[in-house]
Amino acid sequence: MNGPEFIIATAIILFVAFLMGWFSNWLVHRFTRVNQSDVADLDRMSQELHEAEETRDQAIHYLQSREAELTNQLAQTEAELRAAMDGLRDARRETEELRAHLNH
Repeated sequence: MNGPEFIIATAIILFVAFLMGWFSNWLVHRFTRVNQSDVADLDRMSQELHEAEETRDQAIHYLQSREAELTNQLAQTEAELRAAMDGLRDARRETEELRAHLNH
């Protein structure tokens, strides 16, 4: 192979390599391209997710405050029950004392 044939063969090989690189680049961009509708869908889904998280946080806050309120009411009711039971116990004891006093 003489000089001009070598140059022509090298040029053809380089041109084919360039075409293969360009074609592979085109394929990569063709398959990885994101459509505007996909971006719009992602924006919509992210907004809905954000709204759902806010709703969840509000529900958690409401449930925690409601639980605290009910716990407080339960504690008050138990205290009232203990006071009523103590009063009833005192009244029964007093009644028994009066019965014992009347029977003697």
